[in-house]
Amino acid sequence: MPEKLFSEKPRLLRPARLRPGATIALIAPASPFSAEKLANARANFSKLGFLVKECNNLHAQNGYLAGTDEQRLADLHRAFSDPEVDAVWCIRGGYGCTRLLPDVDYDLIRRNPKPFIGYSDVTALHLAIHAKTGLVTFHGPVAAADFPENTLAHFRAALMEPVPEYSIRIPGTTDTLPGEEFRPFVITPGRSQGTLTGGNLSLLAALCGTPYSPSFRGKMVFIEDVGEQPYRIDRMLTHLLQATDLKKAAGIALGVFSGCQPKGEGPSLSLAETLRSCLGGLGMPVLYGLPFGHVEHQATFPYGVSASLDTEAGTLKLLGEGVKV
Repeated sequence: MPEKLFSEKPRLLRPARLRPGATIALIAPASPFSAEKLANARANFSKLGFLVKECNNLHAQNGYLAGTDEQRLADLHRAFSDPEVDAVWCIRGGYGCTRLLPDVDYDLIRRNPKPFIGYSDVTALHLAIHAKTGLVTFHGPVAAADFPENTLAHFRAALMEPVPEYSIRIPGTTDTLPGEEFRPFVITPGRSQGTLTGGNLSLLAALCGTPYSPSFRGKMVFIEDVGEQPYRIDRMLTHLLQATDLKKAAGIALGVFSGCQPKGEGPSLSLAETLRSCLGGLGMPVLYGLPFGHVEHQATFPYGVSASLDTEAGTLKLLGEGVKV
């Protein structure tokens, strides 16, 4: 079914919280996955006490896509419409979600609100679904990721046992940092508050000029990316600043930009210099190094829920619940 555009912003729609024994639909809306990734996803569901329902086209493959657009859409729609399914979780990102956006049945999703979980390329589906339906979706680990204890704690606090005013903190000075790009720093100090939106930088840039690009005005914007050299980070942030209202955001929370340091021997700004150059003069709080992105330690962010950023404390605090309590 073609998309339906809405003249008014839909009201916030919170799905039911997840409980042990919940049935999770496993989908692959972007790229295909390995047998090892599938085994990891199944182990994660078992650890969390969930049952898994693998959608019909989960194992389909079409080159760099996990099946045709029609197959991946069918699994997305079936997962939301199936009364036995309590949540929809993406096994991985990769590429392909943007291809689906015009044909997603947003009315079906609005009628069957469920937690929808993933990150990276899944950013496109998060932004489109939230904009068209008001559903709170969850930027969090993909099902095949490794789940260290703090990632599990963030997930449970967002989706299973909601914690009022839940704080997500940058790593402390005593924590072991695997590389310079994991080191947190303040770009612009301050405190601010706004509803959460954002995701992967490459997807935010790719959605510019489409009906699915979000408004950032007054929002708390979280951004991350992986494997991009500083000049490409510069290009995408510059594009967002020129093509959207990102300059009107309330604040910017940056995750870990893994693998984004300069490569080769040519001249380059560092990642930190690039981020400071692009985001340092906006007149809003900007903090780098919160635990999310293409890294093992990941927080879970509910789209559309209010959050406050405090650069001095090094925290992003969720001020409301993303699920019904």
